[in-house]
Amino acid sequence: MAGDLPHRPGVVRLTTIPPEALFVVSAIAQYVGAVIAVNLFDEVAPVTVAWFRVLGASLALLAVSAPRLARGGRWTRAELAAAAVFGVATALMNTFFYLAIERLPLGKGVTIEFIGPIAVAAARTRTGRNAVALGLAALGVAVLSGLELNGDPVGLVFILAASAMWAAYIVVGAKVARLDRGVAGLGMGLGCAAVVLVPVGVPGSGQVWVTPSLLFACAAVGVFSSAIGYGIDQHVLRRIPVRRFSVLLALLPVTATVVGFVGLDQTPSVGDLAGMTLVIAGVVVQSRDTLT
Repeated sequence: MAGDLPHRPGVVRLTTIPPEALFVVSAIAQYVGAVIAVNLFDEVAPVTVAWFRVLGASLALLAVSAPRLARGGRWTRAELAAAAVFGVATALMNTFFYLAIERLPLGKGVTIEFIGPIAVAAARTRTGRNAVALGLAALGVAVLSGLELNGDPVGLVFILAASAMWAAYIVVGAKVARLDRGVAGLGMGLGCAAVVLVPVGVPGSGQVWVTPSLLFACAAVGVFSSAIGYGIDQHVLRRIPVRRFSVLLALLPVTATVVGFVGLDQTPSVGDLAGMTLVIAGVVVQSRDTLT
């Protein structure tokens, strides 16, 4: 979002920050939101939390991008359609993810969900160096997950559905990012998604509206997990190719492991450390191609 602001002395522009560093910031924001969401599940249904996440993020992003919306001219039908498809894919990804982590450990869920980005990166890999980078990242994710695909079958179905939506999020999100409308495209897309999710999100929302603490927590989920996290993603997608973006997403399971160790006292195993090393190696090895 800061990338939409005019440059002023003393203000660090997002374009000067390496994509890897931005991904770590995005991941931390998303996992803060995920922790808040998990703690809400005892009082609010996951699909309702997902709806509030989409709604809150949309309102926050549209508020931030209001000046740009005002001077950006009319949206074409193609632009609105791309934003809507992106928003719906994002909302479904969030909904399936919350339904999954209600049943699966957060770290394992994030890692298994990464199958989608790995598939996108594989489809777009053209050089031997990038193939090696992808292989290292994929192997690292497999090690981090412990290859534990035999857990809760319903949770597994949900996380695989979230994985498919994550792949769609990357591909369609790249198109929305290049509309050159800042985070307004993301805000518009999430607004469309909030409308689509009304039938599943609104019925269980009554208690949230009359409980300030729940309403604040749901809004915080939207700001941390979507407004900040996805806003950074949109900025990075305007700078690097989809393939490199997909491989960089391997930093998310790594960040989840680190956050779990620092904030939740979840000590990583030797296998976890080995997986993190492989993922980081894959990120380092890949070509540093950028968009021009």
